[in-house]
Amino acid sequence: MHCGVIEIENVSKRRGRVTVLDGVSFVARPGRVTGFIGPNGAGKSSTLRILLGLDHAQEGRALVDGSPFTALRRPLTCVGAVLDGSGAHRSRTGRAHLRWVAASNGLSRRRVEEVIELAGLESAAGKHVRGYSLGMGRRLGLAAALLGDPGVLVLDEPFNGLDAGGVRWVRDLVRTRARAGGTVLLSSHLMSELAEIVDDVVVISGGRIAARGTLDDVTGGHGSLEDAYFALTSS
Repeated sequence: MHCGVIEIENVSKRRGRVTVLDGVSFVARPGRVTGFIGPNGAGKSSTLRILLGLDHAQEGRALVDGSPFTALRRPLTCVGAVLDGSGAHRSRTGRAHLRWVAASNGLSRRRVEEVIELAGLESAAGKHVRGYSLGMGRRLGLAAALLGDPGVLVLDEPFNGLDAGGVRWVRDLVRTRARAGGTVLLSSHLMSELAEIVDDVVVISGGRIAARGTLDDVTGGHGSLEDAYFALTSS
């Protein structure tokens, strides 16, 4: 695994007169799973897109191991990310998509077969992506994110469309990566799942950080992560 800490430093983003992000700051550290939570429109996706170089901030910095994502020489070996679906062209097979992604980062076809097995895609890898279910597309996206064995995983709603077995697989995956020293930053609306796997929590509401700290710090006095979430984002 390569790369480590994620640092979001005073990031602000405006679209016209609308403030999307207002001084957002937090850190996701190696060896820990950080849950990034907030209601729809709170700024989660905008923050992740800025981190991954897909959007820009008017102020502040988003860094991976001290560098912007766009400055990474072989980004897939440092950061694996899943934002919206699999990112694969619907006319390609799952295997062809993974081979294309691997070739773009100088990775071997052997690694493609390894992540196909890791993601449980053996029976679907030869099929066209247009026929994939939402859950299978999510597994394909995660397989692509793991191709470079990155030290950082950034996952937006990783449980979407997965059956119970898929949810367990993602849960085990992120905990295993963290135990091996990796950094995992994930967002999800499934509070019960997050509470089982996160070490740290960042709550965003209205483009501002409402709370951040360990799971115990954020849930203290609220009884559960779900109770804390609603208390912090309903005002």
